[in-house]
Amino acid sequence: MIGGSPSPTPSPPSLRATIIEAVGLERRFGDVPALASLSLGVQSGEIYGLVGPDGAGKTTALRILAGVIAATDGHALIQGRDPLTGASKVRASIGYMPQQYSLYGDLTIDENLRFFARMFCLKKAEYEARRAKLLDITRLQRFTDRRAEALSGGMYKKLALACALLHRPAALILDEPTNGVDPISRRELWALLFRFAQEGMAILVSTAYMDEAARCHRVGLLHRGRLLLEGRPADLTAALDNPVYSVVFDPTNTGFNDTLMRHRAIVTASLAQSEFRIVVECGAEAEVTRFLADGGATWTRVAPNLEELFLVREHEASRSTPRTQPTGGREA
Repeated sequence: MIGGSPSPTPSPPSLRATIIEAVGLERRFGDVPALASLSLGVQSGEIYGLVGPDGAGKTTALRILAGVIAATDGHALIQGRDPLTGASKVRASIGYMPQQYSLYGDLTIDENLRFFARMFCLKKAEYEARRAKLLDITRLQRFTDRRAEALSGGMYKKLALACALLHRPAALILDEPTNGVDPISRRELWALLFRFAQEGMAILVSTAYMDEAARCHRVGLLHRGRLLLEGRPADLTAALDNPVYSVVFDPTNTGFNDTLMRHRAIVTASLAQSEFRIVVECGAEAEVTRFLADGGATWTRVAPNLEELFLVREHEASRSTPRTQPTGGREA
């Protein structure tokens, strides 16, 4: 999972009604369980980040909530309605942006917008007003004659977002919207999400980027189809009991990093140049610090970040969950 330097997370407005809700969602693909009793809710004005490794079930969960596929058990609700059985009423409430390319590549920006406007049955005056606003905030005004297949990754994602927002949905569901997008476009897309949340939209977004997860109002960690934990990022990291150290070592000691990575009491370690960040098993601080001292390293205890928290919880779940439990398989 990739980090970065995000801007501070704006505070959400006073949270109101639950707009997006999963209640005990189960989904199997043949004999492969992809989701196991998933429950979560996203309120108006909130950005909820669903985080997990490939195969955790993120795409499956979002597709069920968007009404693309059915759950094996449990139910999804958008403003209290099932997105499958109440499709005609729910469709106007959802803006859905799948992970894969979903626009018509041979159509221009304007032609794609007009197509989606017709699909949502927008009146001409409403469409023109929404078109003007969305082109302005996405900064695509100068490129309306350019075909979608000729757009950069960031411009394509902004066009897809504009198409999903034409009908003013109450719920926005985004499956890894910044995957393959350059850092500047990533930041611009997230600035747009905060703007829409401040206007009262409920936003559910899956992401593999930990800096993005840290900017969400709440996050949920999905592992093998199960929600391991959820809450505000700052609250979750503050609750991690495992000691975390920043370790500096002599780079000429070539065997030190390999030995460190294999140490039984170190849950996870990440290397940046000649410095490690390590997460230590609870109760093993003395053992690990002796090992560090013997290796000629120096260390400082630091606050955990969200990636370290998730890696610890996934590590614990992997040790305690039998292999017959959901693995997510290939996300559909």
